[in-house]
This record gives sequence, C-alpha cells and structure tokens, in this order.
Amino acid sequence: MTEATLAAIARAHGAEILEGLSPLKRRVLERIATCKTEAQGFHRRTCQEGCGYAGLAYNSCRDRHCTGCLGCQAAQWTAAREAELLEVGYFHVVFTLPHELGGLAYQNPAALYSLLFRAAAETLQKVAGIQRLLGAKPGFLAILHTWGRDLRYHPHVHCVVPGGGLAPDEDAPEGTRWVPCPKPKFLLPVRLLASTYRTKFLEGLRNLAQAGELEFHGRLRHLRHPPAFENFLKTLPSKWVVYAKPPFGGPEQVLRYLARYTHRVAISDRRIVSFQDGMVTFRFKDYKDGEKTKLRTLPATEFLKLFLDHVLPKGFVRIRYYGFLANRHRREKIALCRRLLQTSTSAPLHAELALELDDDSTTSHGPKCPSCGGRLSFSFGARPPPWTIRPFQPRATGPPRDQPRP
Repeated sequence: MTEATLAAIARAHGAEILEGLSPLKRRVLERIATCKTEAQGFHRRTCQEGCGYAGLAYNSCRDRHCTGCLGCQAAQWTAAREAELLEVGYFHVVFTLPHELGGLAYQNPAALYSLLFRAAAETLQKVAGIQRLLGAKPGFLAILHTWGRDLRYHPHVHCVVPGGGLAPDEDAPEGTRWVPCPKPKFLLPVRLLASTYRTKFLEGLRNLAQAGELEFHGRLRHLRHPPAFENFLKTLPSKWVVYAKPPFGGPEQVLRYLARYTHRVAISDRRIVSFQDGMVTFRFKDYKDGEKTKLRTLPATEFLKLFLDHVLPKGFVRIRYYGFLANRHRREKIALCRRLLQTSTSAPLHAELALELDDDSTTSHGPKCPSCGGRLSFSFGARPPPWTIRPFQPRATGPPRDQPRP
C-alpha cells in the first residue's frame, strides 16, 4: 500500500491532471508534491538542549494549502492570539453561502469571498448595534472555509465573537463602557442575523454585477444579461443559513478551536485512510446523518481535483479581524476592554499542550528534537535550481545524506 498522504498522491498522479489547471493551482500542486523532498533543498538540525542530536532534513514547501506545513504556523499564530483573549464567553457564529451561488463563487472566488466576509461582518455589527439586543460595537475574527467535510465546495465563514462589546458613555471614566450579553448563553437572534445577512449579500452582489466585476462562463453565461441575472437572484432561497453554536467553556477552549480551524486545509493526512491502485479513501463526518463517520472512495485524480477546488486566490487573506479586534487599533482596544472588565492579561495557557495540533512533534517554536524533545536550531543549505528537478517524477523523500551538496 502506498503512503496515504496528500503529497504522495500528488507525486503519483499530479501529472495526470496538469492540463487545464490554472497557473496558481499548478504551482500549489507542484509545491505539495515536492514538499520535504530534495527539490526544496535541505537544512541541518541541531539540538539546543545539549543532548548531542544533529541531523539533516529536507525543507518543507511552506504553501498554505499543504497538509504537512501547517502545524508550526498554527501554533505560532494561536500563541499570539492567546495574549488577546478576554475573560468573557466566546460565541461561534457561522455564515454559509447557499449552494445555488456555488457556481458563481467558483468562477469569481476573490469577489464572492470578499463579499461573504463583508456581509457577515456588517451583519454582526448592525444587529449587535441594536439597542434592545446589545447596543454595542462587537469585535470578532472571521475565518473562511470553502469545503464541507466530504470535500464538496461549500464556502462559509466562521466567526469567533466575544460575548459583549464597547459602547460610548459620557458618564464613564474613559468615555466608553463594556456591554455584556444580556444572557450568558445567547448572543444575537439567529433569524435576524440570517435575514440581515441575506439582504446585505444580495445588495453587494447586485453592486458587483452592475460594476462589471463578475465573470460568467459555461452554464452561467446567460447571467451576463442584467434581466437574467435579476431573475436568477429571485430564485435564491428566502431563508439563508446562519447558526450560532453554544459558547465556549473558557479561553482554553477558544484556543483549541482556533488551532483547529484557522490553519486548516480541505483535508488533513490523518483523514486519508488508504491510497492504493489509484484510489483514495478518506474519512469524514456526515452532519446530515447524525454526525456519523463515513468513508468516501474516489479515483486519485478526482480526489486531487476536488482538493484544488479549494485553492484560494493569490494573496487572499482568509483570516480577518473586525470591530475592536481590527488590526489598526487592536492592542489599544484590548487594553481598554481589560480595564473596563477589571481584568489583567491572562496567565499563559501552555499552548503547546492545549492546541491539539495535527503533528505532536511540532511546537510554536518549530519541530521538537526527536531525541530529547527540546528546541532545535537550523542552518540551511543551498536550494537546488528549480529547473534541475522535474515535477512529479519519483524522488527521494527520506532523510538526505549527511554530507554537503557539491
């Protein structure tokens, strides 16, 4: 049985699907196929704890879509978020895109994904600003996912929202007060969120069409005509799906969630059960059938095509911050929130133990020493010129020889 990893599948069958791929998807596929092989060069690892370990290893590709390159990135990012947590409840709100808009989003990913972010953010800010509900400006981070657990195309945004917000108050010492959620386990009414989200998204979609910023190809070509596009919008569901999950139990649970969701790709190597005779079997949870764990088997080429459907546009930011967590004033606003909540910076939660990363050999500081578990220092060798390696050809994947390259 062949090694059941995304990189192994890409090396074995990537060449079969190159025709017709966009330059971006081809580049992603090539990086994944050459991850931790001689094509990426090598580096020397030396233990800093004095156990004497020293060895060579191939470099990773560092592509954000690669299943083997996310553990350390997730640990570093989540460790930074630890310092920003507040001593309040956190809610998980998900905004989904109706499947009727899937084809349009697939043909216009940058425009539709940005609109999805914008509509979700404006919805939370508008509904939270209603005086009888919260009457405050919330802060939250939003994470884009484009897949369902079975790898089908399903764009949606996960929002992690602190249970409260900031509101102006002339009588308060700092001119601002913290407004907590009226109910500990209730953030905002889901039906109102859904209707507001639908209105804002369709308004933005009409603006994109009128500005000529949408492309229509294949079976959607007829939507180039404004009357046909307007008729298409009228056929969309009247009720869109927005759901809020129960609040997290505490800051440690928030960190666990962030570690799992922020740097996730469409599928992890742990979910790939087998790769044999050109067929890939992977495991997924069917949420429509009581969260039962099921298996799905696909030809390797079909599996790779499904995976590449979830490649993000070049330079697209898939983790965004809003409200008092926006980048431009996050530090000042978090300090203000802590003063208003009369709390100090929370004690470290020992992220390496709580994050539940995909790779237990990785910490926020990088890979662990395989001998003693301590930190490693790195020195990098020369990277082979790219034209000397033929993509998708069999190549060494084990440890390189312990000698310098000529």
